[in-house]
Amino acid sequence: MGVVNVTPDSFYDGGRHSEPEQAVAHALELVEQGADILDVGAESTRPGAAPVGEEEERTRLLPVVTELARRVAVPISVDTTKAAVAQAALDAGASIVNDVSALRFDPRMASVVARSGAGVVLMHMKGTPLTMQEDPCYRDVVEDVVQFLEERMRVAMEAGISKLNIMLDPGIGFGKLLEHNLELLNRLGELMKLDRPLVVGPSRKSFIGRLIGRSAEHREWGTAAAVALAVDRGARILRVHDVAMMADVVKVAAAIASRKASNRAGA
Repeated sequence: MGVVNVTPDSFYDGGRHSEPEQAVAHALELVEQGADILDVGAESTRPGAAPVGEEEERTRLLPVVTELARRVAVPISVDTTKAAVAQAALDAGASIVNDVSALRFDPRMASVVARSGAGVVLMHMKGTPLTMQEDPCYRDVVEDVVQFLEERMRVAMEAGISKLNIMLDPGIGFGKLLEHNLELLNRLGELMKLDRPLVVGPSRKSFIGRLIGRSAEHREWGTAAAVALAVDRGARILRVHDVAMMADVVKVAAAIASRKASNRAGA
């Protein structure tokens, strides 16, 4: 899943692709590099980010989604928590809603997704992007995330969303301290019990910076390590900025993981 940020303030590439033409060109490059899905967002969800108004988000997003729907064959995901924005993007050609609030911030979102038959990513997050890093605490971060995602999946299905259309994201970096992120990635396999594809997005995040002492511009190798281990532990969709590099990482990690699985089956 290649990241396309149409924002001026995202933590890594904010402002680089804020104009529609820049964002479309970047997205086309990601597809050439091997992106299977494009995830287009017009509101930053970095820690401390203030919310963006519905009209501004729609104005940023729709020209990009409309043009990409005309020019690419891969699915387009729209990263939003607003039902009206999601509906407009789906009408313009998107087919997945990536909702970091897991349908909590806008009570209309579940019905929009259900009516459209779109795919949906339900993500775990404490608080909001503005508040999520204010001393988050957990009894057991993995158990808490599993319980949250189970409950949100139930809400989604009760609203008419097919289980087959649901993907789950543990929310690396969203209301998590360093130790929480490491524990989630280490025990990612425990989320497999939820029986849905896992979306994992460690790309260039601050927990990697804390481990290796590098700025966001120089965290690609740290990201590669997190991506490889996430694949080994069951991740099926990796949300990344550096598609060409991470596509190679995923191919090798997946080949090794499949060999391990076949050896277990043979035993």
